[in-house]
Amino acid sequence: MDAKVDAAAASAGTDAAERSVLLLWMIFTGLSIFAAFLLWRYGLIRLMVNSDRTYISSVIAVLYIVTCIHCFWRTRAIAREGEVARSCRTILAAPDGVKALAADGRGLPGGLVTDHIKSLVQKADAQAKGRIDQTLLLRTLADRLRGSNGFGAFVSDTLMKLGLLGTIIGFIIMLAPIASLDAADKVAMKSSMGLMSDGMAVAMYTTLAGLIGSILVRIQYYMLDSATQRVFSDTVVLTETHVTPALERRLGTPLGSPP
Repeated sequence: MDAKVDAAAASAGTDAAERSVLLLWMIFTGLSIFAAFLLWRYGLIRLMVNSDRTYISSVIAVLYIVTCIHCFWRTRAIAREGEVARSCRTILAAPDGVKALAADGRGLPGGLVTDHIKSLVQKADAQAKGRIDQTLLLRTLADRLRGSNGFGAFVSDTLMKLGLLGTIIGFIIMLAPIASLDAADKVAMKSSMGLMSDGMAVAMYTTLAGLIGSILVRIQYYMLDSATQRVFSDTVVLTETHVTPALERRLGTPLGSPP
């Protein structure tokens, strides 16, 4: 009885963790929008755009917004797969849950997790006997669940390099007037100081924008990767405890026998 209570509590904790992935993204994005509003309210964003003559900071901002949209799309997809995994667990844990497997998984909700279960059923029907090894199928499932999550690491690295590119361009702008600088010409000296100031502004603003954008993207995709790993782990537990034992019993393979 205590074991059932502990299992139910663990299942409830997992469900809450999976449901919270989209909520966490929304909270994080809401805080980011609020911070951006404050920066705009106090004129800091306008100052950055006006001071950056290379527009690299603006490119970083646009790329960050596009990445946030992609992260939202992927987070919603993973949250949906978490719901599918929970529904499959509820159906298969029922006393007549084996009927869903006998019907080739037609009674299960659609999703990548259900596709994996259907592949296991097809593999069991094809091999006719023996233990069911789902190692290769799990690798395929992991790749499909991960999807385009690697886009986040690519964008994070790109934002960092764009910031570094802006730093180099800014220093070039800042140091260019020194070659033709005449200390006796006060007008030229004043003009050169203005160019050096502009170059320093480009270097600092692009570096700052690249660093902040890279860090924020990393945080978002870290939460996404953690949610993806939880869905994959739940699927492994689901198939190892409910699917493969039922299929092996249907094949007449004694549990614990060698493959």
